[in-house]
Amino acid sequence: MTSGSNFRDLPASDTIKTPAGDVEMFFIGHGSLMFRVNDFCIHIDPVRSSGSYENLPEADLILVTHEHYDHLDPELIATLKKEDTIMFSNGTAASEINWAQAMAAGDVRSAGGIVIEAVPAYNIVNMRSPGLPFHPKGVGIGFILTIGDKRFYVAGDTENTPEMKALKDIHVAFLPMNLPYTMSPEMVADAALAFRPEILYPYHYGETDTGKLAELLRNSGIEIRIRDLK
Repeated sequence: MTSGSNFRDLPASDTIKTPAGDVEMFFIGHGSLMFRVNDFCIHIDPVRSSGSYENLPEADLILVTHEHYDHLDPELIATLKKEDTIMFSNGTAASEINWAQAMAAGDVRSAGGIVIEAVPAYNIVNMRSPGLPFHPKGVGIGFILTIGDKRFYVAGDTENTPEMKALKDIHVAFLPMNLPYTMSPEMVADAALAFRPEILYPYHYGETDTGKLAELLRNSGIEIRIRDLK
């Protein structure tokens, strides 16, 4: 683990320009991302099993959508933490990390000049057993980060909920796509056509055929970017 801006061998990334600075989005793997804005580093659902953290910087901000093992890694979080690191998470994850600050859907916080909104993340259709969703409503969250004039939506583990489909002005969206836990390509396409992000990254997609999503959204005007986020 390194600190500061002199680090190498980083994961693949894309850059979005904003008036507040360039947003570099690093694709660590599965549900794990890192955003960097002017050397302010945001780790989202950091989990060591998702990819290598060997050369990544410590966190200024950590965001955790929920407590499942592929989204919450307390040992890794301990190594990413600096003296002034801030962590926002859903309530259950915050109960496992004693310095984290819990957020529920509808809450808004800020850090490093970035506005962080928590939004609902839950299953409607997919159940662990009858009446028991893989992700019950009111437990997990997703995050919308407003950086300059751009809004970045990292959905966490969720289906195409009414709340998701009602979102506005999303520039970049990361939507999960792996049955039975989250969404099928058809469900992702349904949501995307409703709230129309400018750029859509399927993530957390396992062995799901990403080409199916690209076909469903062909000629939609939504830019589909496929990255290594199994």
